[in-house]
Amino acid sequence: MRMVKAQPGRWLAIAAVLGVAAPALAQGSGSLAMLDGLDQGLWELRMRGAEKRERICMHDGRQFIQIEHRQPGCDRFVVKDTPKEVIVQYTCHGNGYGRTSIRKESSELAQLKTQGISNGRPFSIDAELRRVGSC
Repeated sequence: MRMVKAQPGRWLAIAAVLGVAAPALAQGSGSLAMLDGLDQGLWELRMRGAEKRERICMHDGRQFIQIEHRQPGCDRFVVKDTPKEVIVQYTCHGNGYGRTSIRKESSELAQLKTQGISNGRPFSIDAELRRVGSC
């Protein structure tokens, strides 16, 4: 039988690395570079199954993540971050939460799906995002 000598220094080093890495992994920080590839300007949000349309002056594609919760200070967790699609879960303390999927078709066209709870009520949006001009 082989005896293994305890090496407390090694375990402390591993614990220190995990202690630093775990919060970063838990945040799910992604670059969301796909959203940077969407052209800035005036975008129209066309809701599926409804006549409702909304225009948004977009300076940063990350604005589309929280269509229902537009206040700052929400915590975000990046679930998926690829060149064609991002999925982000977010929590706005005291005002609800959501999960948004944005799929890029071109720099001026994307598909958005988001659902969650806002002001104590459920919401679900399935829409096309289309750039329609300058702000």
